[in-house]
Amino acid sequence: MRMRAAAPSVLAALALAAPLLAISPASAATAPTHQGGLHLGYIQYDSPGSDNRSNRSLNAEWVNIHNGTRSAIQLKGYKLKDNTGYTYTFGSYRIGAGKTVKVRTGKGTDASGVRYWGRGSYVWNNTSDKARLFKSSGSLLDSCAWTTSDPGYKRCH
Repeated sequence: MRMRAAAPSVLAALALAAPLLAISPASAATAPTHQGGLHLGYIQYDSPGSDNRSNRSLNAEWVNIHNGTRSAIQLKGYKLKDNTGYTYTFGSYRIGAGKTVKVRTGKGTDASGVRYWGRGSYVWNNTSDKARLFKSSGSLLDSCAWTTSDPGYKRCH
């Protein structure tokens, strides 16, 4: 008897909630989803201001790599590459569970949460490019691409 009395209430609640739960294909395609595991998170491929190749400008170009697992991961031998073939290879570095490491293009002193590529020129192409993260075994772990329609940064996941 209780089921019959509750059924109209449940159906009414579902009818009201259904439009709120529906996601149009266009919004689903543009909304970034959070990805588990180790992945590319956010890329600032066009440093703000003029591209004058100063170390400050080079370091304003960066890639965040996020560890979405519940365990620390040793990144030694992992590689970050662009379409041209520029490659950053991690030395011994443990990224904690739920933590992010930022790889900056220019020179600086490595610290917890930040690594420096040590380059004197830009890596990421402003018009279009693709960042790829490879495991130390050489297998592709994640990638993220952008085009000129993007605003100078890309939220990958």
